[in-house]
Amino acid sequence: MKAVILDAASLGPDVDLTPIRERVETLEVHAQSTTDESRERLAGATVAIVNKVVLDAATLEALPELRLICVLATGTNNIDTAAAERRGIAVRNVTAYGTASVAQHTLMLMLALANRLPLYQRDVAAGRWGESPFFCLMDHTTLQLEGKHLAIVGQGTLGGKVGRLAEAFGMRVTFAARPGSEANDARPGLAELAPEADVISLHCPLNEATRHLVDTHLLARLKPGALLVNCARGGIIDEQAALAALREERLGGLGVDVLPVEPPRDGHPLLDALAEPLNLIVTPHSAWITPEARQNVVTLTAENLRAWQAH
Repeated sequence: MKAVILDAASLGPDVDLTPIRERVETLEVHAQSTTDESRERLAGATVAIVNKVVLDAATLEALPELRLICVLATGTNNIDTAAAERRGIAVRNVTAYGTASVAQHTLMLMLALANRLPLYQRDVAAGRWGESPFFCLMDHTTLQLEGKHLAIVGQGTLGGKVGRLAEAFGMRVTFAARPGSEANDARPGLAELAPEADVISLHCPLNEATRHLVDTHLLARLKPGALLVNCARGGIIDEQAALAALREERLGGLGVDVLPVEPPRDGHPLLDALAEPLNLIVTPHSAWITPEARQNVVTLTAENLRAWQAH
């Protein structure tokens, strides 16, 4: 059985592919591929292993021997799953591979925003500490997390892990109702939680119910100084509205690991705003990239191969 990895570089150079190699007769590895290149590279392959390369209907129709697509991620939006189903091609993804990594990153953003790290780092770099009339700087009011209220959207494995870590800091944690299903959910909706939340952390998928979930109206309901963290998907918050709230000091801090278009080749207002004296952190979709999490993607993909072969 021949398998082809189309974009191995997306896993990093230090990942060991041995668990996958042990499940197939031949493994062909490409660092990166375009959709057009994938048609030639997948010719004769039984298994396509892909992270972000788009495999559309036309591509799948040109690959009569393909029987399985292993996605090296949770999201399968780059695969025409309807076309795959029509052609009898199984699609398998991986989940919960980076729970510890993403939860750690989420708490890092939360802690850094609570302590106004972007602002104090700017002050220190500008020499203001050396100009202080006494031993410290206290120009930016920090937030003690103990006793504060964290509202989490998404009570899956990741959201649950973030909640447990936050409780270790003495925070009170509430999970919001699933967006779009508030009427049938016993948990309070995010709009209901917003006025009393000190921190909001997003761990939900991007869909029609969550697109711009945090918009101008919800931001207006937040208590002054509340922190907002998004390690889920770009577009769940209205970034322009959140930036305006941050500039107007209606929002106390904003930390995002995701943007609507990645990589942001045409820029983004949040990237431009990093030059301003704001309590703002933007990281490059790096919450998941610990070596442990990336290796776990390989392990889980090998398990998907084993399960499919045994089916």
